[in-house]
Amino acid sequence: MPNITLGWMDYSIMLIYVGFVLGIGQALRKYMKSSNDFFMSGRSIPAWVTGLAFISANLGALELVGMAASGAKYGMMTCHFYWIGAILAMTFLAVFMMPFYYGSKARSVPEYLNMRFDGRVRCLNSISFAIMTVFASGISMNALAKLLNSLLGWNYHLSLWICSGVVLLYVLKGGLTSAIYTEVLQFFMIVLGFSPVVYLGLKDVGGWSVLKEKLAGVAQNPASIGVGEKSFQPDAWTGAWSPMIQGASSNPMGVDIFAMVFGLGFVLAFGYWCTNFLVVQRAMAAKDMSAARRTPLIGAIPKMFIPALVILPGMIAAGLAFTGKDGYRLPPKVIAESAYEKIIPAVKNAAATGLTGEAAVQEVAKAAGMKMIPAKVDEIIKAAPTLSDADIKGRVQNAVAENDYDGVILSLVKRYCPPGLLGLALTALLASFMSGMAGNVTAFNTIWTYDLYQAYIGRSKSDAHYMWMGRAATVIGILISIACAYFAAMYNNAMDVIQLVFGFVNAPLFATFLLGMFWKRITATGAFLGLLLGTITSAAFHALTLATGNAPGVKGGYVTVIQSFPSEMAQNFWLASFAFLTCLFLTTAISLVTKQTKTDSELTGLVYSLTPRIKSADEVWYMRPGIQAVALLAVCLVLNIIFF
Repeated sequence: MPNITLGWMDYSIMLIYVGFVLGIGQALRKYMKSSNDFFMSGRSIPAWVTGLAFISANLGALELVGMAASGAKYGMMTCHFYWIGAILAMTFLAVFMMPFYYGSKARSVPEYLNMRFDGRVRCLNSISFAIMTVFASGISMNALAKLLNSLLGWNYHLSLWICSGVVLLYVLKGGLTSAIYTEVLQFFMIVLGFSPVVYLGLKDVGGWSVLKEKLAGVAQNPASIGVGEKSFQPDAWTGAWSPMIQGASSNPMGVDIFAMVFGLGFVLAFGYWCTNFLVVQRAMAAKDMSAARRTPLIGAIPKMFIPALVILPGMIAAGLAFTGKDGYRLPPKVIAESAYEKIIPAVKNAAATGLTGEAAVQEVAKAAGMKMIPAKVDEIIKAAPTLSDADIKGRVQNAVAENDYDGVILSLVKRYCPPGLLGLALTALLASFMSGMAGNVTAFNTIWTYDLYQAYIGRSKSDAHYMWMGRAATVIGILISIACAYFAAMYNNAMDVIQLVFGFVNAPLFATFLLGMFWKRITATGAFLGLLLGTITSAAFHALTLATGNAPGVKGGYVTVIQSFPSEMAQNFWLASFAFLTCLFLTTAISLVTKQTKTDSELTGLVYSLTPRIKSADEVWYMRPGIQAVALLAVCLVLNIIFF
C-alpha cells in the first residue's frame, strides 16, 4: 500500500491526543498512595467510566482491523461475535458472577480461584494468563508499528518503542486508574475517528438497500472479489441467521446453528467475558457492588451497536469491490520484496519463450508463492519486453488474487479521509492499539504482583514494596511485550497462535468457573486436574483436525487429520465446545472421587447456593441489574430479528 502523506492538521490531532493521554497519567499520579490505588483504583471509579473502559479494553485495533476483515469475508454473520458472542455473557457476568468477584474482595480472577479451590489452580491460571497478556500486547504493538511503517513510512523500530514508551509513561504514573480513564477517551476517539468512514462509505456505495443488492451478487459469485469459489443464497452476506438454516455448507463462515450458539454464544463468549481478568478488572475497580454489576451492562449498550462501526466497513468494501467502483478492489496480499528475485526472471522467461495461459500463470504464481489473476498475468507477460523491473513489480502486485483482509479498513481510510479527517482516523487506530497494550499491561502487573510474587516469592512485604513491584512489573511487562512484538514480526501467523492459545485456556477455564461457582461439591483436585487435562486434550483435538484448504501445521492437523472443517472459524467453535465439555466431564468425575477440603463456611460468598442473595429493594426498579439485563437482551433480540 503506497505511503500516505500527513498534513500539519493530521499531526496536530495525533500530538494533541498523545498530550491528553500523558496528561491523564500525570494528573492521577498524586492519587497513587497505595498498592490498592495502583492495582485496583481504590475501588472508587463510577459505573459509567468502568462501563466504557470495560468495552474499550476489548476494542483494540486487532478487533477493529479483524472485524472489518471478517465483515468483508463473512458478511453479517460476523455480528454474532457481538450479539451472540458478547451480550448474553456480559449480562450473565453482571447478574450472577460479579457478586462473587466483587463480594469476595478478590483482587484478581486467579485470587478468586485460590479462595474457591487452592493455590494450584491459582498458579496455573496466573501463569497462563500472564503469558497470554504479554503476547497479546506484543502482537498488538507489532501490528501498530507495521501499520505506521506501511501507511506512513515511519521507521518500524522507532514507532514500536515510542508508542510503547507513551503507554509505559501513563500506566506507570497513574496505574489502573490512568488506564481506565484513558480507555474512556480512546473509546470516544474510536467512535469519532471511524464514524465518518462508515458514513462516507455507505453514501458512496449507494445506501443500505443498494449495498444489499451488491452483496447478493457477491454471495452468488464470491470468486468475483476473491472471497471463495462456492456460490451461496443471495442473503449469505446480509443475513445473520438465515444463511445457517440449511447447515454449515450454506454460508461463507462454514458453521451451523449449533456451533454458533453453543461454540461461540456459550463456550467462547462466557469463557472470555466471564473469566478474562483483562475485562473483569475494570468492573472490580468500580466504587461499590451496584456499580460493579452495572459495569458490564453499561458496556453492553454500545457493544450491541459497534458492528455498525467495525463490521459494516468490511461489507461496504466487499460491495465496492464487486462493482469495481473507481477501480477499487479488496487489498491484495503484499508480495515480499525478496520474492521479486524469482518473479521478475520468471516473467521475463515466460515472455522470451512465448509461455502463455495456465502454464504461465502457474510459473508466476509459484515464484510469488500466491494465487494470481490469469488475465492480468497474461497482460504482464505480453508487455514484459517493454516494462522496467519496477513496472513489472507494480503490475505483479496488482495481479495477486489473494486478499489481504486485514488491509480493508486501511484501504477505506485512505479512500475517504481528507487531511484532518485522516488524522482523526489514524489517531483512532493509534488509540485502539495503545488501549489494547495498556489493558494487557495493567492486567499483567496485577497478576504478577498479587498472584505470583506476593503469593509465592515475596510474602509478607510492606504495601510500599508491592507498589514498587507493580511499577517494576509494568516496565518489565512493556519490555517483554516489545520482545514479543519482534517475535511476532517474524511470523505471519502469530495472531493465529495466540488466538489458539486463548481458545485452549478460556474454554476449559469457563467450565471450571461454572462448576465451582454453582456446585459446592467440586474439589480443588478436581478443578486443577480438570483444567489441566481439559487444556491438554483440547490441544490434542487441534492436532487431529484441520480446516479445509489449510496445510497441516500451526492451524492444526500436525499429528494427523481425522476430521476436516469447512473453515477455521468452524474449527475454532468446535474446538472450544470440545475443550469445555472435556473439562466439565473430567472436573465432575474427579471431584466425585476426591475429598472436598473446603467447609461450607469457607465457601460462603464463593458458591451460589451458600451465598445470601443481594437485595435490590433500595434501588429504583429500572436501576436493578436484573431488569436492565432483561431490557438489553430484548433489544439484542430485536436486532437479531431485524437482520435475520
